[in-house]
Parts: sequence; C-alpha cells; structure tokens
Amino acid sequence: MALLRLWKALDIRWGFAAVAATMAIGGLLKARKVAETMSKKITTMNHGQGFTANLTTAILVVLASLFGLPVSTTHVSVGSLFGIGLTTGNANLRTVKAIVLSWLVTLPCAAIAAATTYYISTCGAS
Repeated sequence: MALLRLWKALDIRWGFAAVAATMAIGGLLKARKVAETMSKKITTMNHGQGFTANLTTAILVVLASLFGLPVSTTHVSVGSLFGIGLTTGNANLRTVKAIVLSWLVTLPCAAIAAATTYYISTCGAS
C-alpha cells in the first residue's frame, strides 16, 4: 500500500524505481534462505529433474502471463519441485508443510497490515 501511495505521488519512472529498490532490498535480505530451501530442502533431484522443474515453472508462468493471471514464480517453482519430489518419492513433507503454512499465514497477516496502514494513512490523517 505504501508503495502504491508513493507511486501516485511520484513520476511513474520513480514509482518503478521505488518498487525495484524495495524488491532488491527484500532479495538481498532473504533471498539466500529462500534459495537454500528451494534448492536443497524440498527434494533431492538430478540435473534432468531440475531441468524439468524449471521448464515446468517457465511454461506455467508464461501461460499465466498470457492469460493475465497473477501468479508467483516462487509458488509455481515450489509446486514444480514438490511434484518432482512426489514422483520420485523424495519429497520432504515437513519442509513442504512449513512452506504451505507460511503461505496460509502470510495472506491474512498481509491483509491486516495493509488495512492498518491504509486506515492510519487515510483516517488517521483527518
């Protein structure tokens, strides 16, 4: 919400820069942990299986984009990796359960945080 409000106040190029900078900061702070989980903790696989998971992710994200569907590349990739793990019998169910739980918790927490921020920035300013 804050970025969207900032975006309206700035020229569109600065809005894009603000979003890109925020994403870069988030990536620098937590990308390593996400990459570690996705590359080593969901399942073990060989190069061919890794290629299959990446190709599946790419195809699904491109198709979703063509149809205007909002999808998270990370979510699709986790699903692809989990699918490989289920097929080979090497899926780490504990890791996948933790990931799914974090997704379920994130949605209401983000909604509450956004609603609170919006309320404070619009109603609190009055």
